[in-house]
Amino acid sequence: CVTLDVQAACWDTTVTQELLKEGFHRDLLVKVELGEDAGGCAVAARMHLPPGIYVDPYELATLQQHNLTKAVLIPDVIDLEAPEYLARDLLLLLFLELDTRCSRCFRAVVPVHVRYHRPAKGTEEALVVLESPEVLLCCCHSHLSAECWEPAEVDAPCSSDTTGPCQWHSTKHRPAHEELMLRVPVGLREHSSLVCALTLLTTGLCSGLILAAACKYGHFS
Repeated sequence: CVTLDVQAACWDTTVTQELLKEGFHRDLLVKVELGEDAGGCAVAARMHLPPGIYVDPYELATLQQHNLTKAVLIPDVIDLEAPEYLARDLLLLLFLELDTRCSRCFRAVVPVHVRYHRPAKGTEEALVVLESPEVLLCCCHSHLSAECWEPAEVDAPCSSDTTGPCQWHSTKHRPAHEELMLRVPVGLREHSSLVCALTLLTTGLCSGLILAAACKYGHFS
């Protein structure tokens, strides 16, 4: 690793994130542009995922086996079936890869999934707010400018392929952050009685048809 002069990078770092695809299963694209070349430093984005959205740890493990995505998920065991109101926040450390078209640009894509929300009153959608990620650098034994970078409390190696200790640093001068809003379709609370009645009716009808077929075609000793 080489020493990185980051005086300009503190002020010029930009972070953007974008949700790709449609529906409840999306791809989250994170892009970071530093103020200047990162030398031999590792670059990562620390992301706080609200209860309304999650990363599947089994899917993440498969992607990492094929070297498609590198990340650390905390906690690494989560309830995939829990609705939004029974889930909790997650912390994702996403390792970014150098963009070959730009020596100061890094990017990564990770699949994310939206959880089901409670029915709402008077609206057919709920909002999931994704805060802008925090940019982290790990430069091995190099020394970053104390005016621009400060040690970050991150219990993770410099890459997902190593297990040794690593000192990550975050910028003291935070880049401009923009929240990403995800609109999730939800049911109307006013329709609860109708939905329950139709569900009960359909269940009773199907059960009756199954029982009638069993009595007509079944062989009972």
